[in-house]
Amino acid sequence: MDDITQELRDSAALKLHVAATQAPTIQAMIECIWDSMQQGGKLLLCGNGGSAGDAQHIATEFMVRLEVDRAPLPAIALTTDTSLLTAAGNDHGFDTIFARQVAGLGRPGDVLLAISTSGNSRNVINAVEEAHRRQMRTVA
Repeated sequence: MDDITQELRDSAALKLHVAATQAPTIQAMIECIWDSMQQGGKLLLCGNGGSAGDAQHIATEFMVRLEVDRAPLPAIALTTDTSLLTAAGNDHGFDTIFARQVAGLGRPGDVLLAISTSGNSRNVINAVEEAHRRQMRTVA
């Protein structure tokens, strides 16, 4: 029981730390995405493993609803199309699976939300680089 209690305390402490130190950054990310959508842009999201699940969850919240019924907000998780992911991985390499989708779907002014626990995922980095070539905004 002590381990569970400590894990919960550590989690709460981390959330308080993030609130105290990262709120302006998080607000800037929200404003970046919202500004893009107000100009007709969309949000593309990518990540691996649990981050892929996070990308899908976030995209779903944008398209369906977060707290109240509202019009859908354009968001696409680049992690969901198994045929595309496996074909791109097989034909072009796993490092390109997200960049290839950014190249096909991304337009200037769109936003790419890149999720990576390590920050070193080559396929996520390649997606960010492709987004920059396409004059997209990026948040991570």
